[in-house]
Amino acid sequence: MSFKVTPMEDDALVVIDVQNDFCPGGSLAVSKGDEVVPLINTLMGQFRHVVLTQDWHPAGHSSFASTHKGQPFTSIKLDYGDQTLWPDHCVQGTKGAEFHAGLKLTGAELILRKGFRKPIDSYSAFYENDKVTRTGLAGYLRDRGLKRLFLCGLATDFCVAWSALDGRREGFQVVVLEDASRAIDLNGSLAAARAEMVKAGVALTASDHIG
Repeated sequence: MSFKVTPMEDDALVVIDVQNDFCPGGSLAVSKGDEVVPLINTLMGQFRHVVLTQDWHPAGHSSFASTHKGQPFTSIKLDYGDQTLWPDHCVQGTKGAEFHAGLKLTGAELILRKGFRKPIDSYSAFYENDKVTRTGLAGYLRDRGLKRLFLCGLATDFCVAWSALDGRREGFQVVVLEDASRAIDLNGSLAAARAEMVKAGVALTASDHIG
């Protein structure tokens, strides 16, 4: 997308997991994750509709390496498929689960919490990782008459990409704002995620094309 896009009444900005644990100093820090905050704040002022997602895990969540006495960033098989094991992060009620202090929250119409079911992880804003259990976001967006989604946040190759792909699966137009996102890039995961998004019809662009 190389042309300017003016957000319309049926567009929404979906900000994924800009939380302390995903920013420098957090337990699952994404490199330079805090750099997205000023860009996202600017974007929030350009959209009539803003949705925030918040990773919200109970202690002992199935995605935590500590739960399985395993090593972080390795993979195991769970009932719903492969699961990367992560350091404990975004535990309900902790400082790490809070939004970055610089993120402006007042413009958000919805804060969607995900990952709160202990036996299953939830990267996507639309589905748990079993690809069956819904979060309810698709119904909310449709009921509001929203058709095109602009995604940004943390991390590009996991929660942002999974949300983008599921947004397409649900029939929405989806744009990912790459400069307002940051990636973990675990074993080439960023390149793989970008390729999968392009194949699914997700547009990749930068925030300076919004205005």
